[in-house]
Amino acid sequence: MFFTYLRRELRRRRKAALVVASGLALGIALVIIVSSVSSGMSKAQDKVLQSLYGLGTDMTVTKAAAAPGSGTQRPRFEFDAKDDDATQSTDRVMVQGFQTLASTTVDKVGKQNGVADAVGGLSLTVMKVDGQFKRGEFKQDEGAAQGGPRGGSGQPQGEVQGGGASFDVNSFTVYGTDVTQQDLGPLTSSKITKGRTFKATETDAKVAVVDAAYAKEKELAVDKTVTVSGTKYTIVGVSTADSGDAAANVYVPLKQAQTLADSKDKVTTVYVKAADSQAIDTVKAAIQKNISGTTVTTSADLADTVSGSLSTASDLASSVGKWLSIAVLVAAFLVAGLLTSSAVSRRVREFGTLKALGWKSGRVTRQVVGEALVNGLMGGVLGIAVGLAGAYAVTAISPTLTAQLGSSGGGGGMGGGGPMGGGGPGRQTAAKTLDIALTAPVSLTTILTAVALAVAGGLIAGAFGGWRASRLRPADALRRVA
Repeated sequence: MFFTYLRRELRRRRKAALVVASGLALGIALVIIVSSVSSGMSKAQDKVLQSLYGLGTDMTVTKAAAAPGSGTQRPRFEFDAKDDDATQSTDRVMVQGFQTLASTTVDKVGKQNGVADAVGGLSLTVMKVDGQFKRGEFKQDEGAAQGGPRGGSGQPQGEVQGGGASFDVNSFTVYGTDVTQQDLGPLTSSKITKGRTFKATETDAKVAVVDAAYAKEKELAVDKTVTVSGTKYTIVGVSTADSGDAAANVYVPLKQAQTLADSKDKVTTVYVKAADSQAIDTVKAAIQKNISGTTVTTSADLADTVSGSLSTASDLASSVGKWLSIAVLVAAFLVAGLLTSSAVSRRVREFGTLKALGWKSGRVTRQVVGEALVNGLMGGVLGIAVGLAGAYAVTAISPTLTAQLGSSGGGGGMGGGGPMGGGGPGRQTAAKTLDIALTAPVSLTTILTAVALAVAGGLIAGAFGGWRASRLRPADALRRVA
């Protein structure tokens, strides 16, 4: 009897049911779209952060920034005096940021509570200067050349013309990686596409892995050599960054990098993996407390330095979008409840008659709640369909967002000590811009949330209508009989 009456009433009141379902669908669709876009924003930010962090890295430890004016080193280039037009060439290997930590710091960090693993790395910049000096030519004034008067010193009058210097400056980055622990650090954010990675036994071997983009630019390949400050390294592999730019142009074993930079037993960055992802802040506090003179940077710290359209869109999705979804959803629930209550008011004669025939108030209320629940479920189905269509449209269009990683303070000079030209994540002095394609993935959790909202909407609307129906009396129906 319940379902027969329910089916008949829904057919008879199709327009009213469609209005209620459409209102709920709008709110549910907006929730799905905002949730999926927010999820896409989160994944986009993860890609940005991953371009600096290695996979599995929770935080980095670098040397604390030196105070301004504390004697920061500057690169110096010296040239020998040679004959005219002779080509001059010199290069300089510099530790990025000119700030290093003792290798023993890696062990100290690894022994802190909550640290699952720690590995050190040395980030270098190689600057190569090539060019030549050209001596100028002295030309006398025409009068002096023709026997005219000379200057007071008896020297011919004239000027030096031409000459000068022309130099090209090229630079590339080198990262010294601990080949015995390759599951942590920047190299893990790249995939070996040609050749192989380092062997654990190659701790001091003259071998290198080069980034694919750099290899293409310099026409490098596996089994060829790349020269770093006069030392030739055999290329054993070519890597391609999973997203964004690679952490370095050339990767070499850590000991080799220390030799190149004359930084024995030194590292610029310690990459840390926490035993529990929920305890990252606790681990950070412990490291800062127990190891003085260091700066600990987590992915959350790095996220604060992300700006550009990605950051703006993320803020809109997480704040404006969230509150807009809530407002629309609340409005949809209220409208559904009011429409259901209004529909009950128009059915006074019907419900009054049913009560006169023996229906109890509870049965009438259940009938109204049942109708409202079906309307809510229809709204949920429609809302999920519209929401999925909206999310698919965002993914299909794939709007490009720009993420800019700027300086968050720290190291002077060239930056800190990590890869990418900065002192580990969050300490870059030069802005780095990445273009990220936005997607809007819809998870099962989002769908289940939409179903729950549909049921909740139906129950809220049914509560309004049921409360109104429970207050009806048979006498109300008799008053409306003509």
